[in-house]
Amino acid sequence: MADAPENKTAAGVKATFAIPVGGGLLRAEAIVPRGPTTLTELLPIIRNVEGAIGARVAQEAEAAGTPISCGPRCGACCRQLVPVSLFEAEALSEWMHSLPEETQSALQARFHRSLMALRDAGVVEKILSDAWVAGGDPVTQLAIDYFHAGVPCPFLEDESCSIHPIRPLSCREYLVTSSPAMCQDPAKYQVAGVEFPLKLSRTLYMLGRKIENDPRGWIPLVFLLAWSKSGFRPGDHVAGTGEEVLKRFLEEAMGTPPETKGAATAQRGS
Repeated sequence: MADAPENKTAAGVKATFAIPVGGGLLRAEAIVPRGPTTLTELLPIIRNVEGAIGARVAQEAEAAGTPISCGPRCGACCRQLVPVSLFEAEALSEWMHSLPEETQSALQARFHRSLMALRDAGVVEKILSDAWVAGGDPVTQLAIDYFHAGVPCPFLEDESCSIHPIRPLSCREYLVTSSPAMCQDPAKYQVAGVEFPLKLSRTLYMLGRKIENDPRGWIPLVFLLAWSKSGFRPGDHVAGTGEEVLKRFLEEAMGTPPETKGAATAQRGS
């Protein structure tokens, strides 16, 4: 793709794009690397886009008189089964390995305790079964059983997310407008969730399915340490220049090849 000179920067290339959100377009720009890049390396940009979508969703909820009720130290949802895309799993694994040895050991102990508690509750066996993958009642029951096991996310500290800036997209997309008290048991109470007009997590799952030929394209967060031992690097399978990788991701997210204008510009509509 030809690059307009004014879009060149010392750090990389400025990519401008617009994606459909609800009844309008969300316009954004980002600096992407000029050289070889993987989808995993572009996750910070994808998180920022997801953040912008979430901000718009929150504004619309506020305007409708049903503001988002999620807040600090509200960790009830952190006891649910959290899907993590393969690319996010790769990034989280790399981040954990960069931590001091003592911190890594503490996290490893938390993951082990969580897995043992879920095993004792009979949940791990259900996760490993393929019965729920197709969806429907089995997946609903798995989600209920997982929550009722009461096992907190290994990254939960003092009812707050200790990896909030790099938390998975699935966590960012889980917002509710009902009373936080109802989140203590979503199976019992009618929790009012907010529907995202575009969930970028699903795009990552779809790309993961293509790489592994797996019906999910994601792993449960609690399996992160076990998964990381495989040494698998999914980002290497979706690679190219920064522009190319971002363009491919946007194409997958929008479900149609985007119109391009200038350097790394991807749009649908005008």
